[in-house]
Amino acid sequence: MLNVGDAAPDFELSDQFGKVHKLSNYRRKKIILYFYPKDLTPGCTVEACEFRDANELLKKNNFVVLGISADKVELHKKFSDRHSLNFPLLADTDKKVINLYDVWGKKKFLGKEYYGILRTTFIIDENGKIEKVFEKVKPEGHASEVFNAV
Repeated sequence: MLNVGDAAPDFELSDQFGKVHKLSNYRRKKIILYFYPKDLTPGCTVEACEFRDANELLKKNNFVVLGISADKVELHKKFSDRHSLNFPLLADTDKKVINLYDVWGKKKFLGKEYYGILRTTFIIDENGKIEKVFEKVKPEGHASEVFNAV
């Protein structure tokens, strides 16, 4: 896992509209980079909608919200349209960025173990350094938790 003070690994991914985003293009802004398991699922919807609702205030405070999952651009678009999401959802279908940030791991659900995206959020400062890491995120209330921390 990356730690506070580490340089955030740069990446280039497409969003729900096909626009390419490169992390290093966001220098001079603070970034809320959150990794989530799957579009259109209950917990991920709660988390995304909370970031949607907080996004205008975050923007006023020089923050950019970026969500990443392994879903395809088309599913991101459907998710974004259905919930009027106002920030980029980045498609990491080959899990390169997910692995760079070490957020792929063993999970448990209903007594079964499987591998998937570990719900994690990174706050990245204006110089590309990791300022804070939220691990084992609970979707409900997470956007407020992030906002209060920053």
